[in-house]
Amino acid sequence: MEPLLSGSDYNQLRAFVAVGEALSFSQAAHRLGVSPSALSQLVRGFEERVGVRLLNRTTRSVALTEAGETLFLRVRPAVSELGDAVGQARRHRERPAGTVRIHSFRAAAEKYIDPILPAFARDYPDVVLDITLDDTVVDVVAGGFDVAIRIGEVIERDMVAVRLGPELRQVAVAAPAYLSVHGRPEHPRDLVHHRCLRWRWPGHVTPYAWEFFENGAWFEVAVDGPLIFNDKDMALRAALEGIGIGFAVEDAVAGFIAEGRLVLLLEPWSAPFPGRFLCYPRQRQMAPALRAFIDAIRDALRA
Repeated sequence: MEPLLSGSDYNQLRAFVAVGEALSFSQAAHRLGVSPSALSQLVRGFEERVGVRLLNRTTRSVALTEAGETLFLRVRPAVSELGDAVGQARRHRERPAGTVRIHSFRAAAEKYIDPILPAFARDYPDVVLDITLDDTVVDVVAGGFDVAIRIGEVIERDMVAVRLGPELRQVAVAAPAYLSVHGRPEHPRDLVHHRCLRWRWPGHVTPYAWEFFENGAWFEVAVDGPLIFNDKDMALRAALEGIGIGFAVEDAVAGFIAEGRLVLLLEPWSAPFPGRFLCYPRQRQMAPALRAFIDAIRDALRA
């Protein structure tokens, strides 16, 4: 036996209940987001399906018939429950879930990712953040990453880039113990006569040449010294021990300078450069999990 109400009749039943609640086709149509004429056709089709008049209509009023009121009182809770169930299913579908693969320079992760992790893990239990900390400049898409945090100088041109902070600058620093023995360089080119703590980009063979700014242009100094690192934190610890002159992003050494453990050198030649950015490929439809991560970073910045 064919059921009285098939799945395709749900919209008609929902339309009937909306009109029964409002006793107005225009108000019910506005609530459902349809035109009054379309709503009238849905209700008329439902009456034909049931085989009995459910509403009395005049040009100025709408009223339930006796049969309509009986049906309305019985089906209204069921329609409401169905609506809630469908809404819950949609919310579940839209709830962020899955894995977000993140590539970040180490210092940037400490500043921007670490602070959001407790709240993010609590608010998005179905999202896995797969975080790679690496100072290598990788191709985000080719590497299979969804998003990266890096300095503005090494962002691919086709990426969306969201500024995370102010400009940065790299500065030369040394411990007072080093300066008391070796003296203080007066110009960046004097560094070739000093013991410098060098750093090598991951994947590079030669150490990084220190960059300074003079007369509107950048220039490099190929320094020399007793130690070469691929880890900036270890290089900083060596500078604190007085082994040599270090070269670091200013905000990483500002506290040590304020404490007198390091001395700022060659400041007139230390110019700012683009700071850190959150970057990700352009895409028409972003995965909810990725959107949640990006929004969490942005919300933390605003806070």
